[in-house]
Amino acid sequence: MADPTPVELDAVIHPLPRLRICALLDPVTEEEFAALRDLLQTTDSALSKQLSVLAHAGYISQRRAVRGGKSRVWVQLTAPGRRAFRQHLEALAALAAPTDGGD
Repeated sequence: MADPTPVELDAVIHPLPRLRICALLDPVTEEEFAALRDLLQTTDSALSKQLSVLAHAGYISQRRAVRGGKSRVWVQLTAPGRRAFRQHLEALAALAAPTDGGD
């Protein structure tokens, strides 16, 4: 019998660019904006747009500081963001799991 609880994907995290951002931030305390941009092979504006959506949802926080004479931004998952990302991964795994229903 199938689990009656529907799998809930997180609409904020689900788009691939934001899923990738969360995946890169989950194992670290924080990451510099430029490093994220380079790892994702994207532009500053595209990354900023995705980070804005995650920040608006409360899933990331950003810290600005001057380092080496340049203004830099560090990004981190918040506790709610980390929970949401891990629950999203569990939902994806549940969707991918084989069911008992026959074909």
